[in-house]
Amino acid sequence: MRRFLSFLLAASFLHAADPVPLFIEGYAGQRSVAQGEEIPIHVNTTAAKFEIEVARLGAKREVMWKKNDVPGAAHPVPEDASANGCRWPESVRVPVGADWKSGYYEVVFRAADAGGKWTHRGARTASSSAWFIVRQAKPGSTSKILLQLCSNTYNAYNNWGGFSVYAYNSLSKNQGSRVSFERPGPSQFGRWELPFVVWAEQNGYPLEFAANDDLEFRPEMLASYKLVLSVGHDEYWSTPMRDNLEAWIAKGGNVAFFSGNTCCWQVRSEAEGRAFTCFKQNYHLDPVFQTRQFKTLSTAWSHHLLQRPENQLTGVGFLWGGYMRSHGQFMDGDASYIVHRPDHWIYEGTGLKRGDRFGGKDTIVGYECDGCELEWRDGLPFATHKDGTPKTFEVLGTCPVRWHPDDVEWYEKWEIGRTGAACLGLYTHNGTVFTAATTDWAHGLQGNDAHVVRITKNVLERLGR
Repeated sequence: MRRFLSFLLAASFLHAADPVPLFIEGYAGQRSVAQGEEIPIHVNTTAAKFEIEVARLGAKREVMWKKNDVPGAAHPVPEDASANGCRWPESVRVPVGADWKSGYYEVVFRAADAGGKWTHRGARTASSSAWFIVRQAKPGSTSKILLQLCSNTYNAYNNWGGFSVYAYNSLSKNQGSRVSFERPGPSQFGRWELPFVVWAEQNGYPLEFAANDDLEFRPEMLASYKLVLSVGHDEYWSTPMRDNLEAWIAKGGNVAFFSGNTCCWQVRSEAEGRAFTCFKQNYHLDPVFQTRQFKTLSTAWSHHLLQRPENQLTGVGFLWGGYMRSHGQFMDGDASYIVHRPDHWIYEGTGLKRGDRFGGKDTIVGYECDGCELEWRDGLPFATHKDGTPKTFEVLGTCPVRWHPDDVEWYEKWEIGRTGAACLGLYTHNGTVFTAATTDWAHGLQGNDAHVVRITKNVLERLGR
């Protein structure tokens, strides 16, 4: 009996001495920072020490800074972390060099140990990543083209802590209405913007970078550029972002939307930009709804209560767009553009003729696309301009697309069952605004499609120099 009790005591001791799980995760304290400044990094880990590596992602991955043996500490996760951030203390401060190129920076955290003292003696590793953006300290000094990255969209889809602004990936399918930047979570940079950046840098088109909300909080930077770019999935915009960019266009600034589902939902920045609110289809729950002052109502920009469809900015919008090869729509469809008006300058040097298709090899039309209401005359599409599309908008390419019913049938003015069209096009209002009207345009650059490459070059050369 005594031996059995000794065994139980020993077993209890060994169990108590088992190592705790090894994990590490963190976030940057700001979305963007200028060259020569410092950026705080907040880390939560069970490791006593960890390693941090900061690298710029572009045509090549360049490690810019590294630090070993950073003291680690574990912190509680607040129940409201998704909405109000983690509030973890600063772990380390990254000194951004004055010579660091403007761009998207990946922060990698790594931790390792040898397991337990008495049991579970195996080498263990843990790693995760965060991100931030480096702005040019003197805007426009290395390029007249500004790429504002889709940082609001990164945050909208991030469900770390339990909630995003989407029901499908939130706890118990309960959609959040406010999301914080101050929590761990992935970006979408690698899917769309990185292929564009790689192509641009490999082909002699230097870019300068900013976050989405730099258009809101640092609009003065726009005066230093000739062309602003949106690439990929640029879905979430605030009123100040739109106001500032539209005012700049009216003064002669140019914009190229190599993106789709662009400016679909209005957000309201809160906590000095550390979070934003978006009630989306639940707009009647938004406190702004009760005021009847609908300008900043956080729902679809195309909603009739806002009276400001995104078409007025981009030329196109989600109500006449939809999916291609996604969400069950046109899953075997030809994800390419049909050419209209081949004499337009965007097609210069492509050799394309009216009725030709391009981009299908890389499925450039998809997965989310924007369009406008069309009427057809003599086989050519014309914008009706009834949906906010500017009078000077020219439709240069189309492809049928369709929204999934779950996405739009909450909106009482949606025409059930409608098939729309992605509309490649352009308009001029002092400045010129081009839209590719598709999230996946950059995949054509990644695949080196000759027509996609030439059209992109034509746009950058004409509007950015």
